[in-house]
Amino acid sequence: MATAAVLTAAGSGTRLGLPGPKALVELAGVPLVVHAARRLAASGVVLSVVVTVPPGRASGFRALLGGPVRPGIGVPVTVVEGGGSRQASVAAGLAALGDDVDVVLVHDAARALASPALIRAVEAAVRAGHRAVVPGLPVADTIKQVGAAVDGAAPVVATVPRATMRAVQTPQGFDRALLDAAHAAGADRAADEATAATDDAGLVEALGEQVWVVDGEESAMKITTTRDLAVAELLARP
Repeated sequence: MATAAVLTAAGSGTRLGLPGPKALVELAGVPLVVHAARRLAASGVVLSVVVTVPPGRASGFRALLGGPVRPGIGVPVTVVEGGGSRQASVAAGLAALGDDVDVVLVHDAARALASPALIRAVEAAVRAGHRAVVPGLPVADTIKQVGAAVDGAAPVVATVPRATMRAVQTPQGFDRALLDAAHAAGADRAADEATAATDDAGLVEALGEQVWVVDGEESAMKITTTRDLAVAELLARP
């Protein structure tokens, strides 16, 4: 059996001030999606990668990284068009996986600097019997739960103990049968980003299944804004 990755690259670059896909934004002269694919392959546990891309953009992504094994990546990469939400895009990626795949890592191209060590840690936890695993970082800020805003101010409902909180990252790892079942059960939510699950662990939780957390890392930060990109440039320096 084998481990494969679904790499989501269908997000827009709007908050980076760019008209095209965020995954094509360059970091240290290399597109984010290529950074992410290289690190997945460098883990030594991911044997193939399916990249989900915006509708109509598949040919450009295939020229960049699809088809046979590409230099600098080292494992087969398949490019498929995603859907109207992240959840729908992941479902399209799952449908493209080979029958031999029994563990799936779902990763975001926007977390391009997640290390091979983190990828191995998530995969190892799934192989050890934890069927759904996410990396997470302790929360440093005080967290308040709030109610509905009134005149621009929201009332505090509770102060959440931050020792029990984790900021969740990717890659998230799953037993393939469990992830398939979670997507099938939540398929009616996938058509619209407003109703879709924000991560695959949420779909697993909706089945009543246990999700486990391993230690995340600062380098797995999500690149969303120009400030994030500037920080990532510093992290990407040799």
